[in-house]
Amino acid sequence: MISRRAGTVGVALPKARGHWTERKGDPGVFLKIPEFAYSFYERRLQRGLSPARIPHHIGVMVDGNRRWAKLAGAPTSHGHQAGADKIHEFLGWCEELGVDVVTLYMLSTDNMGRPQEEIEQLLDIIANTLDRLGESHRVRVQPVGALELLPEDLAGKLADLAAQTAEIDGVHVNVAVGYGGRREIVDAVKELLLNSAEKGKSLEQLAGELTDEHISSFLYTRGQQDPDLVIRTSGEQRLSGFLMWQSAYSEFYFCEALWPDFRRVDFLRALRDFGRRQRRFGS
Repeated sequence: MISRRAGTVGVALPKARGHWTERKGDPGVFLKIPEFAYSFYERRLQRGLSPARIPHHIGVMVDGNRRWAKLAGAPTSHGHQAGADKIHEFLGWCEELGVDVVTLYMLSTDNMGRPQEEIEQLLDIIANTLDRLGESHRVRVQPVGALELLPEDLAGKLADLAAQTAEIDGVHVNVAVGYGGRREIVDAVKELLLNSAEKGKSLEQLAGELTDEHISSFLYTRGQQDPDLVIRTSGEQRLSGFLMWQSAYSEFYFCEALWPDFRRVDFLRALRDFGRRQRRFGS
């Protein structure tokens, strides 16, 4: 059975037994794959993964919620909610496959310039997502971003959740809200300068001892390993300020699916692709 759809790959398709995938070489043409065949392919992908090649830290740009809603003829808030639901599913996959750290790009400083009504709805969805993460008792949550830019109640919720989950031995989830890559570097440099001034160091002394490791120690993600893999959904192929400093040697994987449509098989393909790459770290 073939279903022709206009628009971006990964749109919501009619619910039925089986899965839909775009036919190679024919954009917009979707083939229905029986459930048993899809499950077989998924298991085959997972069996092909080497535990030694599973990335320790994955950054995810959860992109495409608004387009998903538009294609579905639904309000924008429905797309954001579908994206939030996908986060919990995705973290389950990460836990199962042995990924230790996940950084989720949920709200950038640029996004905060969107219409007020959309931002208020999105902030409510983020708050509910944080509540669900805390109730799961399975992940350690760390806020990554300029909390002073957020409403006081959301900033407080992030800080409280970080304290409540600090001892949980599960997937470490960095929640990037109010995050901008340039803002992070500026904040790191400011903190570094203030720290040096408190120690009585001159600018000449600081300049003489400054290294990239020194700056890294003042980033929002201080003390963490840089991401091995950065995944962006929706087909867009740009960084958009995400982990600009930390992703210098990361591998990138761009997926056509919109975030709410991102499937476990898409994730397994990303891990397979990562496992086949030879990381050079600039050499």
